[in-house]
Amino acid sequence: MPTNILYLSYDGMTDPLGQSQVLPYLKGLTQKGYVFHLISFEKAERFVKYRSQIQLICDQSGINWHPLAYTKNPPLISTIYDVFRMKKLAFQLHKKHHFQIVHCRSYLSAIVGRQMQTKFGLKFLFDMRGFWADERIDGKIWSLKNPIFKIVYRYFKKKEREFFQFADYIVSLTYNGKDEIISWKGFEHLENRIQVIPCCADIEKFNPKNIDQAKQNDLKNEFSLKDEFVLGYVGSIGTWYMLDEMLDFFKALLLKKPNAVFLFISGENPETIISKSRDLGIPVDKIRVKSVLHDEVATCISLFSASIFFIRPTFSKKASSPTKQGELMAMGIPVICNSGVGDTERVVRNYHSGIVIDDFNSNNFKQADIDFVDFDRDKTILGAAEFYGLIEGVKKYEQVYRKLLD
Repeated sequence: MPTNILYLSYDGMTDPLGQSQVLPYLKGLTQKGYVFHLISFEKAERFVKYRSQIQLICDQSGINWHPLAYTKNPPLISTIYDVFRMKKLAFQLHKKHHFQIVHCRSYLSAIVGRQMQTKFGLKFLFDMRGFWADERIDGKIWSLKNPIFKIVYRYFKKKEREFFQFADYIVSLTYNGKDEIISWKGFEHLENRIQVIPCCADIEKFNPKNIDQAKQNDLKNEFSLKDEFVLGYVGSIGTWYMLDEMLDFFKALLLKKPNAVFLFISGENPETIISKSRDLGIPVDKIRVKSVLHDEVATCISLFSASIFFIRPTFSKKASSPTKQGELMAMGIPVICNSGVGDTERVVRNYHSGIVIDDFNSNNFKQADIDFVDFDRDKTILGAAEFYGLIEGVKKYEQVYRKLLD
């Protein structure tokens, strides 16, 4: 008899996150004999554009996809409505397929998963993905000065403790996050019920040996690159990523390497980055910005001499795992990052994969070792496979499922 698993995600599979951090795991686990029914919430524009591609991936992998339309407005009420719809569909599917495990990605999904645990006796896997309620506060999405958001925050912090207490197993993205949880009074016993699985990278896709040289040369020509030192950034620039500080670092870098350029592989409006660079006195001809599909990211990364990402080191970021770190390491690119975010610093130091900035000030930036004397490329690539490898991630999820089924 196959093991039927219901996977609940409020993130869409047509979103980049769904494509990089949900589907690859499910594909790998399906190959090991698990049968998945996947409920996700899809944003209208992306759903129209990418639905057929995602449906093909699911069909070829044997994943049963049940997409629902994401409701954006009005705030809070739309989310309550979506959770209600998730619950309704989840209950209907369970009556037909008799799931053994409900795998809940983050807090909103866990509300439904917990109800299925109590009503139907399913094993409840809380894949927390981070301290979600605190992320809303730290990211200034919710304000505790607003009485409604204050009530909502308290509700989810209460739910958070319930999820931790009653989950049959918990997945944390970081050891830092796990250590935080078991430090709470009454939760010390959870140490053996928390599995750490970071945001994994497809090591084969992000393999410097697999880069198409012709495509790489085309990109060099497009960006007017010859012998320049290329500082690279990958991903969106929004709530958490510190654009001003990264540009300040680049400004200090130019004093040591006048031929340097800053290449952003991002869907961000180029004018946002260029305008900020101009305000900081950085020549705009030193800035390059390009938006690409996920399949093209590895080729772009291959142009980097070094990579950078600064993330706001708030409480909630203890549980965050930047997807880009594993991808950059797999490509053998040195990383420049800051301390205070998940396991980022631990990984950089363990694998000699770059440098860690402790304070965002010009003196620190000027003193940074941009020649990467301690960088070990072979160890960095090995570290990507050991710590962030998709194969290792799938293996760890399977171990969790086996424990739940036993």
